[in-house]
Order: sequence, then C-alpha cells, then structure tokens
Amino acid sequence: MQPANVPDLTARQLHAVLAVAEYNSFIAAAAFLKTSQPALTRTIMRVEDVLGVRLFDRSTRRVAITAAGKEFVAVAERMLNDLRISVRSMREVGEEQRGQIIISSIMSVANGLIPIVAAKYRSSRPGIEIILREGVHGAVLEDIRSGTADLGATYVDNVPDFVETKRVSREVFHVILPRGHPLTKIAKRSSVTFTELVNFQLVSLPHESRTRRTIDGAASSAGLTLRHVATVTQFATMMSFVRAGVGIAIVPSGAIAGLLGKDLAVLKLIRPRLSRDVGLIWLRERELTPAARGFAVILEEVWRRHSDKLIRKQE
Repeated sequence: MQPANVPDLTARQLHAVLAVAEYNSFIAAAAFLKTSQPALTRTIMRVEDVLGVRLFDRSTRRVAITAAGKEFVAVAERMLNDLRISVRSMREVGEEQRGQIIISSIMSVANGLIPIVAAKYRSSRPGIEIILREGVHGAVLEDIRSGTADLGATYVDNVPDFVETKRVSREVFHVILPRGHPLTKIAKRSSVTFTELVNFQLVSLPHESRTRRTIDGAASSAGLTLRHVATVTQFATMMSFVRAGVGIAIVPSGAIAGLLGKDLAVLKLIRPRLSRDVGLIWLRERELTPAARGFAVILEEVWRRHSDKLIRKQE
C-alpha cells in the first residue's frame, strides 16, 4: 500500500470522532476529552477534510451524525481496539510475559546447564516458550548466522566476526570410565595423562565436533595416536557406551552434570591439560529480544556459579 493512500489520522483524532458521536454534543465531548470546544471543532473538521466527507451535521441546537459518520465510527472503534490489543501484546513481549526464545547450544551445555536455566527462567516467565536446538559448535554458529536461533551457547574462542561473544567460563576436560577400570585402581588417583590413554579404547563424538578436534589435536601435538572405537552424537549415549564397557571417554566438564551415576568415575586429564573458553554468542547485526536478554542473564549467572563449584573441586 502506498503512503499516499493511507489517511493521515491519529488516535487522538479517532477518539475525538467517537466522543462527539457518543455525546451528540461538542460541548459534552470537549468536557469528556478535557479540551476546548473550538479545539475539538478544529479536530473534527481536520478529520472530515482528510476523509473528504461530512461526519456530523451541526446546527445551533443539535449535532447529528451522518451516514458516512456512522460508517467511520465503526471503523474508528475497530482501529482503536486493534491498536489497544497490539500495544498490550507488545508490552507482554517486552516484559517477557509472552513469546518464544530459540537457544542453540553445544551438547555439553545443553545437557548440563540449560535445563536448570530453563526451569528458573520459566518460573517467572510462564508465557515464554523455550526451544532448544542441540548440536556441535558448527551447527550453533550456523543457527546464529542464519537467524534460526536468538542466542547461542558454545565455544567463544576463534569465532567468526558475524557474531558478538561474551565469555562466561572455561571448561576443562576429564576422562569418564567405569568404576573398577584399571586406570582407577591406583590408590587415591584423581588424574590421568594423555600418554596413559593410548592403550585404551575411546568412545568419542564425531570428527566434525569441536570437542573431537580439540582432543585429536592435542594428541597429535604430543605425538600420540588415540584409539577411537565408537562414535556417538550425544553425551548421554556416550555415557551409556562407557557404562556398558565399550570404552572410556574424554569429555568437557559441562557434559558431566547429571549423567554419571554411581557406576562411573571421573579423572582429571593432565599433561596436557585441555581447556576451552565457552560463553554466549548472538548475531552482531541483530539486537537480542527481551526474552533472549532475560534468558542470557540467568544463563550467565547459573553458568558462573557452576564453574566456580568445579574450580573449587579441582583445587
């Protein structure tokens, strides 16, 4: 629709027409609107001029609405009602009481932290729907680049320049293995070196995952070759494979929460000690929605608290 075809009318002018139609009096309508009668008269004349029709027949004794006026009053009521509904809806969205947020997250964060954050977020914003997309680092980047996701939780080192980043924590890598595994039988053992792992079978994530590339890169730098015997796409599945005795696993700290159980043990990976920066990302050219901003605040708070606990345990 061309701008020239849209009447230049304001909500105040529409209210003026409705008031005169309701009271059939400029004096009474002016009193209701808390304005002067001459000002109200000028407003009505301005509306009639824009529409090109008379809305009211005026005499010294009475004001009568015309057929065109009756038709326009119905339109004005509908327009103002639609505007009220739209404004209320926008306020609900702005106040995070209604709407949707799409989060794209690497699996370690999706499994360990997102459920806690989602529960806390929805306790005060029950009208917001949360959609979580889990994947490898590359998939999270693509979700942000394409605009599919509002917010990403992933590695924030060496990311493309189309994203804004906020570092929240640093994840270190651990080795997950069954209790009673030969590597756990050394008294008071709490760590394991890369060299010790070459003799054991590994359950791993796919080659394209950032976790797998980080592990293989560190092994290659140390002149070691790891024995990947099973590839899975989810950390929960990985833990099940380890639990069944298929192999052991090297995982980031965020993947451990809620998946271990009493039958699995954790050893810190040292020499070399692997770590990576993790945090939030979003599209540089796209402002975060109120819902996404609110979720980001809670995610950062929970993430930092979780990281502090891990650091204290490692100390």
